[in-house]
Amino acid sequence: MKDPKIPPIRTVQDAYSSKIELAYNGSREDLDPYVPAEHRPTESNTSIELAYNGSREDLDPYVPAEHRPTESNTSSFGALAHLLKASLGSGVLAMPLAFKNAGLLVGVIGTLIIGFICGHVIHVLVKTSQQLCVEVKKPSLGYADTCDLVFQNGPKPVRKFAPFARELADWALAVTHLGACCVYTVVIAESFKQVSDVYGGPNWSVTVYCGLTLVVLIPLTQISTLKYLVPFSAFANFVWLGSICISIYYCLRDPPKISERNLATSVTGIPNFISTSLFAMEGIGVVMPVENEMSKPHHFLGCPGVLNIAMSAVAVLYGFVGFAGYLNFGEQVRGSLTLNLPQDEM
Repeated sequence: MKDPKIPPIRTVQDAYSSKIELAYNGSREDLDPYVPAEHRPTESNTSIELAYNGSREDLDPYVPAEHRPTESNTSSFGALAHLLKASLGSGVLAMPLAFKNAGLLVGVIGTLIIGFICGHVIHVLVKTSQQLCVEVKKPSLGYADTCDLVFQNGPKPVRKFAPFARELADWALAVTHLGACCVYTVVIAESFKQVSDVYGGPNWSVTVYCGLTLVVLIPLTQISTLKYLVPFSAFANFVWLGSICISIYYCLRDPPKISERNLATSVTGIPNFISTSLFAMEGIGVVMPVENEMSKPHHFLGCPGVLNIAMSAVAVLYGFVGFAGYLNFGEQVRGSLTLNLPQDEM
């Protein structure tokens, strides 16, 4: 039976001249379909293309790095130096005490896990900030700005907490930095006093040495552009690395057998281990300023990336120092590894 919807082709000439062919299902379709884009005026062309999911996206997205001020040109090496300096501090000297609370085996595994968690948290923070920079078209965002925008663009019930999140971020960072600076100032002062006492220097209290230390530290804190601090950070890293190598030398000079140390301790010591390790390894307070000052911020994340290199080095080095210190000094290990070193060889 003939399909009533298909007009009959009376002659062979009609069949050849027609632009209609019979499809495999018996229907006919136009061989020259109407293409809307071919009939649009040339002045209506835009830089919008259809994405794979059916949405439209701008082919010229906002690139935050191109809009940052010219003085924000910290190199990737400089960013790595700053991040290492923030994460590699005197807290590493307390890692043997952390291993004392956890044991050799639990300490090594726990240090690697905590290092991974710290790196992942920093990665999420920086990636979120970079995405928000593109959405709000700003060259860089700080901690408070990032928290504020995250809440503003979040679910409706939490948007009203955006101002509170901004204030909370500022106060949390302030308290964290204050505590870290106090601890580091005391450690530096005690180290100077220890050397002074050995070589017959003035019998001053630790408070006096803290004041003298602040005389040097306060001017350095007035430098707001990180690229000018790169030489100081690099020099501090080399000095710090030298002191760690000396400490490791004394730890490994005459080590006892591993069987003489605990591989795992009681569960009650785990909180002390976690708190000491977090204090030693976390450097999140300097992450956003470093990323905001980079000329190529896309080098901060990724593989290997500044973040992955820094956190891998931190986790491995801290785990090694904690292992070696606890292995050598055992239950006699003190709050700082330098306090266990022989005074007569200083």
